[in-house]
This record gives sequence, structure tokens and C-alpha cells, in this order.
Amino acid sequence: MKQVASKTGFTDYKIRPFETIAEQVRKWREEGRSLVFTNGCFDLLHAGHVRYLQTAADFGDIFILGLNSDTSVRKLKGPTRPIMLEADRAFLLSGLEAIDCVVIFDEETPARLIETVIPDVLVKGGDYIAEEIVGYDTVTKNGGRVEIVPFLEGKSTSGMINLIMENT
Repeated sequence: MKQVASKTGFTDYKIRPFETIAEQVRKWREEGRSLVFTNGCFDLLHAGHVRYLQTAADFGDIFILGLNSDTSVRKLKGPTRPIMLEADRAFLLSGLEAIDCVVIFDEETPARLIETVIPDVLVKGGDYIAEEIVGYDTVTKNGGRVEIVPFLEGKSTSGMINLIMENT
């Protein structure tokens, strides 16, 4: 696969600029591929994230991850976050076999990215109510579905940060 320059400066072919994702989605659809989408900050990658991402990838052929930009993470989590910069987070996530594409978005929610991708399956982790998930309406009105994957007990970024802080 041809490598593509990304917003992050890395040339990993899995990291796609927001501006090019619509064209790539069109190509995958022409190939008859089903698209799975999830999003998140993934600030400190941990076992819970990897298990969640592997599970989500199994819902379709192509797994697209919307990654909150540094600006977006600060708006959601506060001024001390993210711990890792978006370029590093994107690079680590792109190295996971389960993920086919990483797209960084600047907004607080992935609504615009979901409207661009219109995935067949929208996946979120945790204890969400499907109808309250950003993108639910877009996905379901286009014939898709929403899947909720439970968290891996005892694995969280906040827990990791708290443990690090306690041990310093």
C-alpha cells in the first residue's frame, strides 16, 4: 500500500489526514468492504485498550479509529492531558494489527468524522446506552448498527496515571 503523509508528520500508511478519508472510504466501499469505526483519546495505551480494539475490529473488514487531537483531549480531560502527543498516539495505534486506519480529529466529538465515514458498525467501550452515543443516529439511519464492548476490569488510563503519581 502506498504511504501517505499525515497531519502528524509520520508517513505511516495507516495514518490518514481527515481531508483524505472520504476518498479512501469510497474505495473500500467499492471493494465491498464493511467499515467499523470507534474513537477515543487513547492517551496511555494499555491492555484494556488493545483488547477493546481487537474486539471492535472483529465486527467488520476495515477498522477505522478516530483519534482525538491534543486540543480535543485538553477540552475533554483538562489542561494536564494528553500525556502523550497526538503524533505518538497515532503512531502507536497504527502499529496495531487490528487497526486499518487512524484519523485525527480536532472537535470534541467525532460527529463530523462519523458523518464522513458512515460506518456499518459504530463501536464504543464501556457502559454506554447505544442511543446516546455520538453518531448513533447517523449510523442507524444508514442501515448500520452500534456495538458496545465492555471495559477490561481494572484497566484504565486514569488508573495508570494515579498509580504513577502515587509512586513518584
